Amino acid sequence: MSSITFNNAPSDKKALEEGAVFSPRFDAAGLVTAVVTDAGDGTVLMVAHMNAEALSLTLETGIAHYWSRSRNSLWKKGETSGNLQQVVEMRTDCDQDAIWLRVKVTGHDATCHTGRRSCFYRAVGVKEGNAILTDDGSKPLFDAKKTYQDAK
Repeated sequence: MSSITFNNAPSDKKALEEGAVFSPRFDAAGLVTAVVTDAGDGTVLMVAHMNAEALSLTLETGIAHYWSRSRNSLWKKGETSGNLQQVVEMRTDCDQDAIWLRVKVTGHDATCHTGRRSCFYRAVGVKEGNAILTDDGSKPLFDAKKTYQDAK
């Protein structure tokens, strides 16, 4: 169990937005959104969620931890694939309801469970009045089926 605790958000908006106290504003489910980018080139790698324990473990260890909504469990990113996310910098937005992690990815430098570097490998567009997705051509950097099948 982690040992870092977080203060309740100050009632004073100025203190929340400009003060020095980190008071993450977790939603009704106890989560805060985390946007993750590559510390080197700024590529958006993924968006995930953190509960208080994941956020605390991330601060304590320097390795990104998240809360998996689909598995309903704590998740140390890269524990199965070997593609750990070493946190270079953590920031919060003005009202402290979102986190931005700048990370260095170890292993294959892949973040997505599909084996790609980024989860954002498709562009959204419109063709003949229909919303479509266009793949950016990025290829998996590791065999995701084998990696995650072996982890079961």
